[in-house]
Amino acid sequence: MKDINIQDFKVTEKINIQDLKTSYDLEASEDKIEDELEEVREKLGKLQDTMYAHGKYAVLVCLQGMDTAGKDSLIREVFKDFNTRGIVVHSFKVPTELELKHDYLWRHYIALPERGKFGIFNRTHYENVLVTRVHPGYILGENIPTVNSIEDVNEDFWSKRFEEINNFEKHIADNGTIIFKFFLNLSKKEQKNRLLRRLEKQEKNWKFSPGDLKERALWNQYMDCYQDAINRTSTPTAPWYSIPADDKETARYIVAKIMYDTLKTYTDIQEPELDDDIKANLELYKKQLESE
Repeated sequence: MKDINIQDFKVTEKINIQDLKTSYDLEASEDKIEDELEEVREKLGKLQDTMYAHGKYAVLVCLQGMDTAGKDSLIREVFKDFNTRGIVVHSFKVPTELELKHDYLWRHYIALPERGKFGIFNRTHYENVLVTRVHPGYILGENIPTVNSIEDVNEDFWSKRFEEINNFEKHIADNGTIIFKFFLNLSKKEQKNRLLRRLEKQEKNWKFSPGDLKERALWNQYMDCYQDAINRTSTPTAPWYSIPADDKETARYIVAKIMYDTLKTYTDIQEPELDDDIKANLELYKKQLESE
């Protein structure tokens, strides 16, 4: 099986989204890819246990992609071997009435993982510069004092919002959150196939919404917004990774491998050592239990 280099997927310079791969050949069978994924996710699970005991870093995993890109199944398969105490998943949908009474980052900030845990954002704070940019009328619902009409949602508005997002990510990174941002890059052709499967298979019908087709009709606008968002917010502390997503098994493996290989570079993540007094008396404690 092909050995991947995570640098091949990291966005370190301006990208043209049309040049990014939506498929990737790992030169292995589906069974082999699944076996390799199982091995990596077991290692990730053990590493998370160590991080939980260490208690100095949190991990934030951000998943963005068009409808049917495979976010839900990726979460299910990649994090299957995690202890449930160490992972929390948040799926961000249309803001609630309460959330709209706060700034747009509030609901994301309060959902951040504590140190020692993984937090997964299924759709993320980037919805606020993607969906809202394609549908700028949504911004009016935020009741921002300086925004009174669509005309106020201009380039200066978006530049400021990108700056706020970069500052948000830098702040949490400076305070111990390791950030992974994955763009699941699905081709329009593959999205069509997946939407058709939702319609053809009864057990998948519930996933389909007519709104999916309305958003698909805006595909080019979304791609332009993704390109701009990635170019403006892929930073050393919070880089974007473009993940070819036409094959779900391949995408899952690449995401898991990127996370594991990156986290292993944090050599200070170690299980805490026992207090000297406790360590010196381990045999005594053992005898006490055995003599009961």
